[in-house]
Parts: sequence; structure tokens; C-alpha cells
Amino acid sequence: MQSYNRSAENKSTVADDPKAREILKRANEKTYRWPDGFKGFSADLIVRQAGKTSKGRVELKSARELSVKMDDPEIQEWAEGQIAMMAVHRSARPFQESDGKYSLTLGEDDSHPMGQLININGDGMNSHYRVQDDRITQINRRMERMAFTINVEESLVTPDSRNLTTRYTVYYFSPKDNRLTNVESYTDHHAVVEGIHLPGMRRISFVADQQVVTRSLEFLNHTLF
Repeated sequence: MQSYNRSAENKSTVADDPKAREILKRANEKTYRWPDGFKGFSADLIVRQAGKTSKGRVELKSARELSVKMDDPEIQEWAEGQIAMMAVHRSARPFQESDGKYSLTLGEDDSHPMGQLININGDGMNSHYRVQDDRITQINRRMERMAFTINVEESLVTPDSRNLTTRYTVYYFSPKDNRLTNVESYTDHHAVVEGIHLPGMRRISFVADQQVVTRSLEFLNHTLF
């Protein structure tokens, strides 16, 4: 999935809805993240694609403190982007420093199969989510050059009763005409090390050069820092 940056500079004049805030805060608290004090891990890496295997190693302390070394420079860059994205999504962060710093409102109750619509006002990305059973099931963002929808299709429940996504799909659209430009399908398996859920395997299918490409990224021999 492509990376993006959110901004808190676009202050919204929309009044915050306490009900929307409570729904999203509860879903955020039910989302699995690495515990406070988590110092990172290292692991061996194997990236597989049809007819090609690349090996290497990762050392991760945070999304910004990340070292990936592979025997293929192109695969190394790709793997680094994937692992950084995992770290961003799994790192502990207070609700008030993420979605909670924006004005939140409820969308119309449209009986959508993926749950209640919640608008994130003022983040500069026209974001809106759907939440069902205390779980974020859909994320929508629209920017000048990119628009996407993430459907969270499957999750596991960790021993501390938090949701950890295991399968999701990203749909990319042209912001100008809503034309579908690509689809990425993600399947994640996790390795539990000393009670912490770490990346175990990620399989991604996407479109490139007019064909569907599938890559897997395997993490082996984890060691916590």
C-alpha cells in the first residue's frame, strides 16, 4: 500500500459529535497494537515471487528506525516500505494523537453491511471510516493525487480481546473521475513471541504490467530487543 501523510493543519469548523467520538475511540482501543515499551525486533526475511527468491534481514525499532538488508536492491526497497507500514499500523499511539485530534461526526445511518459511517473532519484527506462491532471495517481517504478504500475483511482476536487484521483489500481510484486504477489484496499471518504478535508472513497480490503479481514476505527467527 502506498504511504501518505495526514495533516492537522486543516482546522475544521464542524462541531464534534460525542457519539461518533465514543464509537471510534472504542474501536481504536479494541485494535491490537504493540505494547508500551516495545523496543522492536529482528528477524530473517525471505521474499518470494514467481521464479524469484530473495533473502535478507530486518531490524526494527520503530517505523523510522528500520534497517532492511536484502540481496536484491529493488526487493529491499519494496520490503522496507511494507515493514515500515506494518510498524506505523502496529505502534502504540493515544487516540487523542491520531484520529481523536480531529472533529468526528456520524454519517447517515444507511444500514451499510460494513457498519456505521464516521467522518473525520479536518484531516486534509476527506477521510471517513465505517465501524461495526467495535471494529474499524473500512477506511476511505481522498487526496489530490490518490484516493483509496480499504476493506478489512478478516481479523483475529488476541488473548487481550483486541482485533488484529489478517486480511484486507485496498482499492485505488483516480480522484478526478473515480476510475479504479489498482487493487491490492493483503493476507497477514502473525508470529507470537513472548506474548507479542509480530509479523510472520504477508502475502500481497497487485496489478503490474497488465498482470496480477503476488509476493510473499516471510519473517523467521524473531528476536525481541
